[in-house]
Amino acid sequence: MFAYTFKRLLLMIPTLFGIMVLNFVIVQAAPGGPVEQMIARIKGHSTEATSRISGATTDTGTMQNSSTMRATPLDTSNSSYRGAQGIDPEIIARMEKMYGFDKPPAERFWDMIKSYAQFDFGSSFFRDEPVIDLILDKLPVSISLGLWTTLLVYLISIPLGIVKAVRDGSRFDIWSSAVIVIGYAIPSFLFAILLIILFAGGSYWQIFPMRGLVSDGFETLSWWQQILDYAHHMVLPITAMVLSGFASLTMLTKNSFLDEIGKLYVLTARAKGLTERQVLTRHVFRNAMLIVIAGFPGALLRILFTGALLIEVIFSLDGLGRLGFEAAINRDYPVMFGTLFIFTLLGLVFNLIGDLTYVLVDPRIDFERRA
Repeated sequence: MFAYTFKRLLLMIPTLFGIMVLNFVIVQAAPGGPVEQMIARIKGHSTEATSRISGATTDTGTMQNSSTMRATPLDTSNSSYRGAQGIDPEIIARMEKMYGFDKPPAERFWDMIKSYAQFDFGSSFFRDEPVIDLILDKLPVSISLGLWTTLLVYLISIPLGIVKAVRDGSRFDIWSSAVIVIGYAIPSFLFAILLIILFAGGSYWQIFPMRGLVSDGFETLSWWQQILDYAHHMVLPITAMVLSGFASLTMLTKNSFLDEIGKLYVLTARAKGLTERQVLTRHVFRNAMLIVIAGFPGALLRILFTGALLIEVIFSLDGLGRLGFEAAINRDYPVMFGTLFIFTLLGLVFNLIGDLTYVLVDPRIDFERRA
């Protein structure tokens, strides 16, 4: 198993490199880069933009003031940036150098990869903070949503799926399937809106807070009050994600158990006089739960980094999903590629953990021998 794990770890390097290359090419081809974003801010009379550019010094001297940039009609017909008409080409050159666009794409990519290999992700273009600090600052919110949602989904789906498999075709199976279909069909953000209307003062009861991870003055509370306050804020967003997330896993569990129950070894166990409970616990459970338990790392990763975006926006939770979305909108390339690198690396590691979980659940599986 050590040799298999080592090979998978080595394979992560070209896989990660290929994903970064592909996304870098796509992003470079997309219009509206950071230079164009800054041009739009300048023309929109954004004091933040003009002060940011004015603070960037180069060897060619000090920069013209922002009013001159906007007022002076200049020939920028050769500029590759949309909306650059009326802006001094020297200003464009300064912006390119500030964002690193004075270098060829291949050189920029190579510099980025060398920095990322040392886990140096640079600083955000528009937040003036190191990318790693931004990620670490948003990580607790995403971990809170992802971890608790995944645990609750598994705690609900596995017992429900087992009962549905054992009582296949019964009234319970039919009615629970109807609930599952509703949960599968309605996305989490619609559940979130409904919960806000019902329980967060939207139209009916004001029971739970609608925004934030904790209340103001959280630091002044005792430890048990902090736990209660945190749980109070997490009820609605986690409930919305669980309601829309348990359906697929429940049906996967049911179908997995039904598939195992119909196999020959189960009939043999019953013929030997084992009770139905003994058949399920000693034989069926381990084989049926193999795919369900092994999928836990991947399920956690999907919920952690992709499933919570709209929930974070609706409940004003400042997590990684929202950070990545805002970075994509603003073309904040260091944040975009930094989060992409970390998410991809975690995804590859979690996939490896999922494969190794197969062996923990069923020692009969030997990936190394198959390889």
